Amino acid sequence: MMRIVKGLIKLILLLIPLVVMAAGAGMLWVSRSQAPSDGAMQIAGLGADVTITRDQNGVPHIKAKTRADVAAGLGFAHAQDRLWQMEVSRMAGQGRLSEMFGDATVGTDIWLRTMGIYEAAEASLNVMDADTTAMLEGYARGVNAWIERNPQVFSSRLPPEYVVLGYKPEPWRPVDTLTAIKMMSISLAENLGEEALRLGFHRIGLSEEETRDLLPYLDVDNPPAMPDLTSLLGLDATPIGESMTTADASDAFADIDGVLATGASNNWVISGERTQSGLPVLANDPHLGLMAPSIWYLAHMEVTEEFDEPRHLIGTSLPGTPYVLLGRGNDIAWGFTNTATDAQDVFVERVNPDNQEEYLTPTGWAPFGKKDEVIKVKGGADQSFTRRWTRHGPVFPAGYKNFDKLLPENTVAALQWVALAHDDTTAMVGPRLYNMRTVEDFQTGFEAFLTPMQSMVVADRSGNIGLVAAGRVPRRDPANRLMGRAPAPGWNALYDWRGFAPYADLPRQNNPESGLIATANTKIIGPDYPVHLTFDWDEPYRQNRIETLINGSGAQHTQAKSREVQADIFSPAFASLKPRMLKALDGRTLSESNQALVARIASWDETMARDKMEPLLFIAWVRHTMIMTFEDDLGFMFNDWFKVRGKVMERLLDGRASRNWCDVKTTETEETCDQIVAEAFEAAVADLSTRYGKDSGKWRWGQAHYAKGAHRPFGEVGLLKRFFNVEVESGGGPFTLDRGRTQVQDNKDPYANTNAASYRGIFDMADLDNATYIQTTGQSGNVFSGHYNDFAPLWADVNSILIPATDVADPAGVWRLGPEG
Repeated sequence: MMRIVKGLIKLILLLIPLVVMAAGAGMLWVSRSQAPSDGAMQIAGLGADVTITRDQNGVPHIKAKTRADVAAGLGFAHAQDRLWQMEVSRMAGQGRLSEMFGDATVGTDIWLRTMGIYEAAEASLNVMDADTTAMLEGYARGVNAWIERNPQVFSSRLPPEYVVLGYKPEPWRPVDTLTAIKMMSISLAENLGEEALRLGFHRIGLSEEETRDLLPYLDVDNPPAMPDLTSLLGLDATPIGESMTTADASDAFADIDGVLATGASNNWVISGERTQSGLPVLANDPHLGLMAPSIWYLAHMEVTEEFDEPRHLIGTSLPGTPYVLLGRGNDIAWGFTNTATDAQDVFVERVNPDNQEEYLTPTGWAPFGKKDEVIKVKGGADQSFTRRWTRHGPVFPAGYKNFDKLLPENTVAALQWVALAHDDTTAMVGPRLYNMRTVEDFQTGFEAFLTPMQSMVVADRSGNIGLVAAGRVPRRDPANRLMGRAPAPGWNALYDWRGFAPYADLPRQNNPESGLIATANTKIIGPDYPVHLTFDWDEPYRQNRIETLINGSGAQHTQAKSREVQADIFSPAFASLKPRMLKALDGRTLSESNQALVARIASWDETMARDKMEPLLFIAWVRHTMIMTFEDDLGFMFNDWFKVRGKVMERLLDGRASRNWCDVKTTETEETCDQIVAEAFEAAVADLSTRYGKDSGKWRWGQAHYAKGAHRPFGEVGLLKRFFNVEVESGGGPFTLDRGRTQVQDNKDPYANTNAASYRGIFDMADLDNATYIQTTGQSGNVFSGHYNDFAPLWADVNSILIPATDVADPAGVWRLGPEG
């Protein structure tokens, strides 16, 4: 027996080093999937030589004779650094995520497949002009050259995610690029959520006045009263009430709801009359969902021979596309914010009770369009479903937004959405950017930009500043009193779109007397503007703060001052709410420790600094006040509505609401808002003590409000998330210019920063080579790279890098691409 034991021990001692060595060798093999610093390759179809010179930050400086070849260079660089990210984007657009991730993404695939995004991209490919087609094909050529290469000795040909999941990429095609562009529209979609909320609020018995308490319009807007939805849509007159609970609400599409309408942004441009340099200063920071790697990839593209002089574009590119989307050219700089135009309408379609294959139109019954789909599921059985569409657009999957429970029997909900257009020419703007030399060129050239509508500020080196809000805007009948605010009856032609607003009629400014143009997702038009854009503007806190800081600075503006504005962490909303909430505590008996905490809130300067505890305590107080006030009234609708809503809380605490929302439905007595606010303070303190410890002196906003750059799919997977997620403490909050949106409805992690400035750029037209840029993580998407997360601390501190148009002085490496043969 002892001989056997000794033999086993020897075997184990022999195997352990072998296992460790094998694991180490495997790690080394995968880690060498990173692109070598230097290299050369011949590529079939390339017109001439292309050089890709990376600087010490990993930013590629790509030089080629033509736009098609510089696109090939960017495709090659994207594939080297971001291939997995590109894979996820195109598989999402095709509704094929489950082929990689299994049954967890079946609901997401069904929704995306239902929308027909990939089909719309395929159709739009047919309307591209020659210059765009050449860049799309060149880009695909570069991507595929990297995918199909012979890897270096003892290295994986593909990044770690492919190896772990056992997946191999298909060749990249031009339609994949158009799909990636359309997927950006998904994240910037607006109004669908508000339509579903207004329908849901009506179905639980809320009046229009009560709905306005929850979804208030801007003070400057006075929309018409909505028609009664019960009679308009044939709804059951009996409210859903208690018959439906939060547990009944479908979560199969939670991932989609987490992506839709996640965008916000700031931008501004200041005329040279107000700057130190005498030429305009422009700044931009689009706020998008944080991820690892960053949604953006910085690049410098130079076309040397196609124009009268070398033309440069420097700024952010979207992996999967061959363009610089935000940044500068030789003579212009520009930046975007989401206009939040209502380019979506939900239509309730009445199904023929005698023939379920038909729906009602203004001229009678018509057949649904339909197609049988199969979702292939890794590790599971295929999932089949039939997607349908009407004359308006795709029919939502059963259960989405609870439409199947909110609407009458024999009806379905369909979506009309500009982003699903089959003649989408948005990609045609990319090649035109090289030709744009002036503000006027920019405003004219963006006529092809259809979706998502953006408020674009621009400046040129001649000193002009301007704005154009480019995008396709639906025109609605003046007699349509819904105006996109709630689902419309699909059988009534009154609610059909009446075409689209002419490009010449879209919002535009040039060289205003104020010398300032700024946008921040709130209303950008005056009362006499003739085209309806939306009634669901963002709250104006950030817009007002930008104007206050820039107009109140006194001294002439500089890039440094724009950085200070971008870094601003003062919360106007919380500054407004704080005295209102403190007043509710007057005369209340509090423990000694809670009195001390109240005193700290009272002396707090309303800045959301990451080293302070007061921002955490205050947002927790607001969060618990909203939960205790509204959750019992809204029931299953609460989570979809719940975020920190400044104007809602102001209205509530001022006593301007249409009812006493603070009364708790389950008690016999009528509670006051002062009582609820006081109880919420104690609840917030107790909750924070559980989450972060009883010693409030150790609470810190930055600890709770860490920027959560989540990797897909490893962002929630055990130990892997520690390596693949990019997380860093951050300041700011939902209403600050240095924005950090929280998911307060997520009880597991309610204060994490999930949506923030995805990129920051600042440009002085007097010295464009001194422009500054940063994105959230790093240039590489390979977790083994030193450039995977090296930008994160710079970003968190609102610092940046330079990307001059001159040759790289100290290159980290050079790749040389040439034509084959």
